[in-house]
Amino acid sequence: MMSAADLPDFLPLFPLPGALLLPRGRLPLHVFEPRYLALFEDALKTPERLIGMIQPIGEGQDDGARLHAIGCAGRITSFTETDDGRYMITLTGISRFRLGAVQEGFSPYLRTEADWRSFDRDLGQPEHDPALDRDAFFKLLERYFNLEELQTDWENLQTAEDELLINALSMLCPFDSEDKQALLEAPSLSTRRETLVTLMEYTLRSGAGEEKVQ
Repeated sequence: MMSAADLPDFLPLFPLPGALLLPRGRLPLHVFEPRYLALFEDALKTPERLIGMIQPIGEGQDDGARLHAIGCAGRITSFTETDDGRYMITLTGISRFRLGAVQEGFSPYLRTEADWRSFDRDLGQPEHDPALDRDAFFKLLERYFNLEELQTDWENLQTAEDELLINALSMLCPFDSEDKQALLEAPSLSTRRETLVTLMEYTLRSGAGEEKVQ
């Protein structure tokens, strides 16, 4: 487990709309653009092997796009190279960060002076959500999955620990970029679950014209 002392002052940035990485979560990525191949290869040379996942504001992911203020750093924990030089990598979420000054021109990708303060809990033990009503939550989740025509392993999902359950659903559910950002910025696991419930309720009301889900 990494400590605050292990976190670097500067972090390479991978802006990607709709991609949500959370602490202790796992995010698979397909890396093929030359600038991000360079980012990946440079990150492998560092002891931390960290990449800063961050969402652009609005559409697109060009370097000139404005970026959200908060992202999440992921450690490269596995990768495979394809025959044509692309990489399939897995990032494991380490800690959120606040965007500092963004550096351009020193490399083909963006770098930031990362501010790790106020995210101490990300480096600690997995969180619990004492207010989670699993019966009500799974009833809502089943309706949402049916509406979105999503499949899952319900047995494993129902036995998952609080953080794994809530964070995995936050990362995998097909919410838009701004909703994903709200889930990222939730200050605690309980507030992330409340945000997740609100988003699923909204989708159900919009998709089926129903009254507010209880």
